Amino acid sequence: MHFTKLKFLLLLLVSVFFSCQERQPSKEKEIAKTGSWGDQGNGTYKNPVLNADYPDVDIEQLGDTYYMISSKQHMSPGMVILESKDMVNWETIGHVWDSLSWAPEYNWDKINGYPFGVWAGDLAYHEGTWYCYQIDFNHGLYVSTAKDIRGPWTKPQNMLPPDLVLDDPAVYWDEETHEAYLICNTAEKQKSAENTTPGNENRIYKMSWDGKSLLDSSEVVYTGPGAEAAKIYKKDGQWYLFMAEWVRNDPSSPPGYPNPKNDRKQIVLRSTTNSIYGPYEKKTVLEKGTAFGNRSCSQGALMQAPDESWWYMHQLIQNTEIPFQGRPQCLEPVTWIDGWPIIGIDEDNDGIGEPVAQYKKPIEGYPVTAPQTDDDFSATKLGPQWEWNHNPRNSHWSLAERPGWLRLKASIPVSEEISKGPGNNMWSENSGTSFPFWRAPNTLSQRMMGITTGTAIAKFDISGMAPGQIAGFIRFGGVYNMLGIRVNESGKRYLIFINNKGEETQGPEITSNDLFVRTSNSSNKAFYEYSSDGKTYERFGPVFTIKFGNWTGDRLGFFCWNEKEEKGYVDIDYFAYDYDGPKAAKTN
Repeated sequence: MHFTKLKFLLLLLVSVFFSCQERQPSKEKEIAKTGSWGDQGNGTYKNPVLNADYPDVDIEQLGDTYYMISSKQHMSPGMVILESKDMVNWETIGHVWDSLSWAPEYNWDKINGYPFGVWAGDLAYHEGTWYCYQIDFNHGLYVSTAKDIRGPWTKPQNMLPPDLVLDDPAVYWDEETHEAYLICNTAEKQKSAENTTPGNENRIYKMSWDGKSLLDSSEVVYTGPGAEAAKIYKKDGQWYLFMAEWVRNDPSSPPGYPNPKNDRKQIVLRSTTNSIYGPYEKKTVLEKGTAFGNRSCSQGALMQAPDESWWYMHQLIQNTEIPFQGRPQCLEPVTWIDGWPIIGIDEDNDGIGEPVAQYKKPIEGYPVTAPQTDDDFSATKLGPQWEWNHNPRNSHWSLAERPGWLRLKASIPVSEEISKGPGNNMWSENSGTSFPFWRAPNTLSQRMMGITTGTAIAKFDISGMAPGQIAGFIRFGGVYNMLGIRVNESGKRYLIFINNKGEETQGPEITSNDLFVRTSNSSNKAFYEYSSDGKTYERFGPVFTIKFGNWTGDRLGFFCWNEKEEKGYVDIDYFAYDYDGPKAAKTN
């Protein structure tokens, strides 16, 4: 009798224990987590605070909120917008451009915009209006405006043709003189024989007070090797131009270093008069130090905290294959010494700042958060973490046809004509365009997070797939590797792995309508697994290398096309991504 009761109690305890264990993951997901970068939850942060592909940022403060924009070339929607209360924790809130509408090569029936489109921009707020400026290398300078940072934004308006400008616009409204200015890198496009200084010209234009037109033919204020990414600031009545510049034959770059330009540094020009046109004196204020090895540090935006301390957000430039996540963002303290900003910490006492690995947060009291990643596709619009490879074919995707699921309908990839597809395939390390991926409409993806470890899982319903169709999960940046399903002429469905050369390995026939795909990485090595029930996974395909290439990092997402006819679809139930970095608490 006592033994039976004791046995019952033991069984009950075991049952409760395992019940708690089963519920534990969901409990953990409700709590914000930290990782090897970003907010550490103890009043400090580790750089990079945004350890993902967020290049070319600009930041504007309005009230107690900081707003950031970041470019991503031909990805659509274009120019992502993030917000933060403390400069460390950032969330994605939208994009400036719903589509890259100003040129046909970005459309789904061309897919010929690699790697152009949205480059470095400038975000500004003036008299109740938001402004976003950017230069498309092939089409010139554009501006769009909005009353609300979340939109709607106006259609892009062209302000300068591409034969006059190269990249990186920035604006400034001088409230004292009621004059407005725009600076940009014009490189050698307007360079005269009289300017014998080697490098890029940076010119200042007078701009109309409404920020929508330029009033003169510009004036050169600085010329330097690779000089670009200028920002205009005015402090204590003094004009400052922040720029990134290449330094060749830099002694801190070891012999045999693969980048012939050697190093990218942050310079500041300080006017010796009260004129924005100078003359200017120059100082290097940020260079690579010990925190990030041989990775160049430059190009970003200056910010100020409520306690009047100054801070600078900047990107790391990828000069080698690793890191492979793209161009992440680092936050540095700024110290003003003798009227010059020293960015980071001067660790070698040479008067030039170097980046910090870990530091106290500028503003305390805000929770750990991060850009959105997970999605159950229950909303009426795609989450802001998702971007299409070129403008999507909107008739061929839906969140409404099967509520709670993302449906991707198969299109036939565009042809390999000169005016279509990626041309000579500069975008990737692959040798050509014979494999359809780079020419397939409606590839949807989001940024990879971090460089240590990560695992992403997606659930597919493949019951709607048709003969000739191929669909599944893809990782791509400089190269692609994909795991999915191919349907043969008789309607049988086979698991496939396709490597970065377009070589296909066929696996077993898949008879279940459900397919779970899981991909994991450890540093730059990744692999795929699959399952029919989401519980037991099997490895398929080799361990492959994910790479940074043509100014983009690895991305995670979905592909779908049909090589024979416009037929078939695949449904995605959810995407879940766990990585070694900060993640916000779930609110539902």
